[in-house]
Amino acid sequence: MPVEREPEMNLAKPIARPSLHAELVDRVRELIIEGSLEPGTKIPEKELCQSFGVSRTPMREALKVLANEGLAVLEPNRGAWVSTVTMEELEETFPVIAALERLAGELACAHGSDAQIAHIRTRHDDMMACFATRNRQAYFKANQDIHDGILEAAGNEVLSQHHRVLGSRVKRARFLANISDARWAQAVAEHEGIITALEARDGPLLGQLLSAHLGNKFAALKARMN
Repeated sequence: MPVEREPEMNLAKPIARPSLHAELVDRVRELIIEGSLEPGTKIPEKELCQSFGVSRTPMREALKVLANEGLAVLEPNRGAWVSTVTMEELEETFPVIAALERLAGELACAHGSDAQIAHIRTRHDDMMACFATRNRQAYFKANQDIHDGILEAAGNEVLSQHHRVLGSRVKRARFLANISDARWAQAVAEHEGIITALEARDGPLLGQLLSAHLGNKFAALKARMN
C-alpha cells in the first residue's frame, strides 16, 4: 500500500502584512500620549474612524493592543476609555525603564555602528539648538529620537519591545506634567554627559548616566504631579 505524503509547502516567501494596523495603533497611541485624548475620557471610536478613514473592525483591534499596553481600558458594551496615570503605576514603571535604558546604553556602546552614533550626535546637536530657542515640541522630538537611537544601536529587539510598551506610559506622564525650566536645564546637562559617554563607547558609564537620567526625570514628575 503506497504511503501518502503530505504536499510540500513553499515557505520561502513571507506573508506580506498591510501596515494599516500598526499605523492605526501608532496614531491613536500618540493621541493618548500627547494628551489629545485625556485620561479618564471615552475614546471616540466613530469620530476616529471617520477621521482616519477606517472601519470599526481595525479600530477595535488597535484599541485591544493599546489596552494590553495599559493605555486604554475596554469595557463590555461601553467602548474604550483612556486609562488614568497614577503615581503608583509610575513608581513601578520607572525603575524597570531605568534598568532597560542602562542595558541599552551598555549594548549600544558595544554594538552600535559609527554611523548610528554619529546620527545620535546630530540629533543631540538639534536638541541643544531647540533648547536654546525654547522650542519645547521640537526639543521633545529630538530627545525621543536620541533615546530611540540608543535602543536601535543596542541591536536587541526583545529589549526594544519591552521598552516600547513601558516607554509609552512614561512619555504620557511627561506630557501631563510640563517640565520646569530648572529640570529642563538639568536634563540638558545630563544629555551632554550621555552623548560624551556614548561617543567614548564607555558602556558602564553610559548605562549609569541613562539610569540616573530616568531617576531624575521621575523625581521631577513626582514633584509636579503631587
